[in-house]
Amino acid sequence: MSSPLFSSFQLGRLALANRIVVSPMCQYSAEEGNATAWHRVHLGQLAQSGAGLLLIEATAVEAIGRITPGCLGLYCDANERALAAVLEDVRGFADIPIGIQLAHAGRKASSARPWDGGQLLSAEQGGWQTVAPSALPHGAHEAPPQPLDAAGLARIRDAFVASARRAARLGLQAVELHCAHGYLLHEFLSPLANQRADAYGGSLENRMRFPLEVFDAVRAALPAHIPLGVRVSATDWVDGGWDLEQTLTFAAALKTRGCAWIDVSSGGVSPLQQIPIGPGYQVPLARAVRQATGLPTMAVGLITEPHQAEAIVRDGSADLVALARALLWNPRWPWHAAAALRATVSVPPQYWRSEPREARGVFAHAHIGQR
Repeated sequence: MSSPLFSSFQLGRLALANRIVVSPMCQYSAEEGNATAWHRVHLGQLAQSGAGLLLIEATAVEAIGRITPGCLGLYCDANERALAAVLEDVRGFADIPIGIQLAHAGRKASSARPWDGGQLLSAEQGGWQTVAPSALPHGAHEAPPQPLDAAGLARIRDAFVASARRAARLGLQAVELHCAHGYLLHEFLSPLANQRADAYGGSLENRMRFPLEVFDAVRAALPAHIPLGVRVSATDWVDGGWDLEQTLTFAAALKTRGCAWIDVSSGGVSPLQQIPIGPGYQVPLARAVRQATGLPTMAVGLITEPHQAEAIVRDGSADLVALARALLWNPRWPWHAAAALRATVSVPPQYWRSEPREARGVFAHAHIGQR
């Protein structure tokens, strides 16, 4: 029986060889938003993973939209040149489709890198004034963000558009908007972060307005062949916050606008969240979105075993499985999954000789000869 996890799939006009996605993973290793040698090594190894799609980490659309001073950006010519150089090297040895996640951290910006404590940075520590829908800090003892006025909303919407155009110039093949994990677009959606009294706050329709305006503007700016998807937090895991029912309404609105997929995560907007963490704990959220909307859906979150991932696709819970930590731990996870599921995966010829005897045939088109 053929493996559903290793069957092909279409995201809009983009063909994927299998259903495994390298999830966007922040590396906190950029310099002034510029990709560095770390990104060349990191993306280079993940491009050889055998996954069907590689999504570059959350990439800020303006400098103050970076989560940390070390976060990647695509808001200036220098950012574009640096990422272009990395992509040129990565593509020289891999034909995996590569996309990017565009983001703005909102009130969760100006943070220290995780290994430096991850807390809000003061101006003396190299931090900056953050922005958000409302003057509500993420943590009770943090300085409040500056609420965005009309000019600020227009600036950020235009920044998403400019970054999307840079992504297209770089030849990136897919774009994902980050509307999850408590960052700016999620902050507009959640009543826990958005207490505006204008057309962008209050009712669900109003709270969805700015994220949908950004989606529409980015979709209009991208060439038709580049699919545009959205990552959502399907629930805040806090009473009175954003929840699955509202997510389904948002996803339905995105579908009418040409959204190519929904990447279903959760949480991140409040320290009060109570998350029932366990293997595949977010998969039911992805299943609900897929069943309600019919949109191609990615499942994420503590998916670590090949047969677990296979079951998610086989039973219709999601169309794609996105891995993050599991791929950092084992960048060859798709190779091993293919062996476990009796499937095949494409790997570079430099590695063909590594195929174990007990997994003969897992490397597609491999052939070795020598004198």
